Amino acid sequence: MTPAQKTALEGVTTATLTTVLLKKGVRFCYIAGSRPIVPGATKRIVGPAFTLRFTPTREDLATVDSWSSPRSTRAAIEEMPEGCVAVADAMGSTAAGIFGDILCARMAKKGVAGLVTDGVLRDGAGVIGTGLPVFCQGYVAPASVAALNFVGWQETIGCGGVTVIPGDIVVADQDGAVVIPAALLDAVVDAAVEQERLEAWIMTEVERGVPLPGLYPPNAETKARYEATRK
Repeated sequence: MTPAQKTALEGVTTATLTTVLLKKGVRFCYIAGSRPIVPGATKRIVGPAFTLRFTPTREDLATVDSWSSPRSTRAAIEEMPEGCVAVADAMGSTAAGIFGDILCARMAKKGVAGLVTDGVLRDGAGVIGTGLPVFCQGYVAPASVAALNFVGWQETIGCGGVTVIPGDIVVADQDGAVVIPAALLDAVVDAAVEQERLEAWIMTEVERGVPLPGLYPPNAETKARYEATRK
């Protein structure tokens, strides 16, 4: 992703992206259950996916001692590059929080763009206080090992019904999080920017009192009128 593409995506809504991806044959791109932990206060984030995967807890593996293991959430966080979006597959579990305030504070310190998960966090007020943009199902008290076992990072995962491959581009805003397959990035950025431009023009037409049939979606005549405004 180039700096110009990142800037462009920061100006595109996830609603627009789901429509553009649908037109390109990608139906499953929206991470179900992942919403901003602070509604109305989170800016849009854009970055390459850094994936993490949890499995159901197993008593001999998911222990407090596992937090000191070389294969732990702590170790994974230290591998996260600046600007990435951490995407954690928690299998949609709301029984235990995958991260708390200290881990989120470290992610914020490292310049991680945000955290997206289909699960929940803990230490809600503390997490919010770190300033790290978080998209999840909410927060609870129990620690991750109460219900989940962390197994690894930077591998293909399934999160909220979406397959996420490390390096896919994640865009998240007030409507939730969308995953853009890396191979489609160029085409999606171009189409999404144009879609936003077209819909802004359509909105001005609506405000003028133009009826919706033939306007949205635009028919040939409407497209011609729109193109005329761009010359």
